[in-house]
Amino acid sequence: MMGLSWVMPLSHAAERIQAAEPIHEFNLNNGLKILVKQDKRAPVVVSQLWYKVGSSYEHGGITGISHVVEHMMFKGTQKYPTGEFNRIIGENGAEDNAFTGQDYTAYYQVLANDRLAVAMELESDRVRGLTLPPDEFKKELKVVQEERRWRTEDDPNALTYEQFMAAAFVNSPYHNPVIGWMTDLENLQVEDLRAWYERWYAPNNAVLVVVGDVEPAQVLELAKKYYEPLKRSDLLPQKPQTETVQKGLRTIQVKAPAEVPYIMLGYKTPALINSKPEDSWEPYALEVLASILDGGSSSRLSRELVRGKELVASASAWYNGFGRMPHLFVMNGTPAKDVKIDTVKAELLAQVERLRKEPVSKEELARVKAQVIASEIYERDSIQHQATVLGSLETVGLGYKLMDDYVDKILAITPEQIQQVATKYFIEDQLTIAELLPQPIDRSKPRAAPNFVR
Repeated sequence: MMGLSWVMPLSHAAERIQAAEPIHEFNLNNGLKILVKQDKRAPVVVSQLWYKVGSSYEHGGITGISHVVEHMMFKGTQKYPTGEFNRIIGENGAEDNAFTGQDYTAYYQVLANDRLAVAMELESDRVRGLTLPPDEFKKELKVVQEERRWRTEDDPNALTYEQFMAAAFVNSPYHNPVIGWMTDLENLQVEDLRAWYERWYAPNNAVLVVVGDVEPAQVLELAKKYYEPLKRSDLLPQKPQTETVQKGLRTIQVKAPAEVPYIMLGYKTPALINSKPEDSWEPYALEVLASILDGGSSSRLSRELVRGKELVASASAWYNGFGRMPHLFVMNGTPAKDVKIDTVKAELLAQVERLRKEPVSKEELARVKAQVIASEIYERDSIQHQATVLGSLETVGLGYKLMDDYVDKILAITPEQIQQVATKYFIEDQLTIAELLPQPIDRSKPRAAPNFVR
């Protein structure tokens, strides 16, 4: 009876997602792809322009350059000098920002639907029109360096994560932090940015995503007006950057001023994009597995380690399998008061071993699936989230249509498949462990407030 009680909500959830408005796809002559999705619940629209470039495209010596270019995109074009973009956006009551990831860089505006033309005119202008003033570059580079100090070097958990990733990946570009290594930032030149910008910022390397109260045909007309005059580039294919096979357990220790210790465990796992057809279910099984460990208050880490044994103050798990290259399944934990870090490590490894040895019950799996899909429905109530999913899937090469298959793929996962991926991938030879060893904090040097807000 318990199983049936979950079946009906899950089927209704799937029907609700599948009944959503269709995605309209257009392609301009210069190679720009456009994705439009109607959502008429409010007279609002989000416009996002995604570029297929991020930190995983970078090589040694210029790490962080994609993020620095993102900052400089707000520092003026030939048509709109420094400050004009933000002034015009503000006058039109819009929200705007940008973000750089490992696999992409994106810029967005959220505004009233009758102001979409304003966003398109401004955004299309900076696809090709950046001036990259040297003085602005010097100032913005210092801002990025300060951002790195604040968010990574002065944050012990973030610093541990950076060292963890650098140890887990040897020659995959995921080895490098998105914000870049400080030595590379200190030696970046504006000429480096200009070459990077001219190479990657082109309509045939971009995806325009528009979601909200709009008519697809009108969006296409606006895109033709503002984006189609832009010239395409000759994009050279990137060389493969395949991670070398890990030959055994890797462990590192990070010593930094901190209040409490912290531990991270990461197993090498596949990405959907390069999975064989017969193995394409594995990333979805790993996605469900992450929710079994860390999917709310009823998940295993919260129920057993935080509240049950009271051994950890916090713990989490996540899987990165929907990027353009293989990534990790990660678990982390912060010990409760007077609990040793070795105890937390042993408990996390015991959770892994349990998944390898014991099938998940059908009741637990049904509950987790319901939570995953309920979260998906909730997030799709946001036009910003809808646009972000479309843009990220398209930009990494998976294709936006994957969004329509997600629920069915999750629903199809069985207890046997979860045990199978745990047994296959959660092995010591593919494991990296990072431990933060707290050092004394100098209380005479209070942490200054950040000054890197754009």
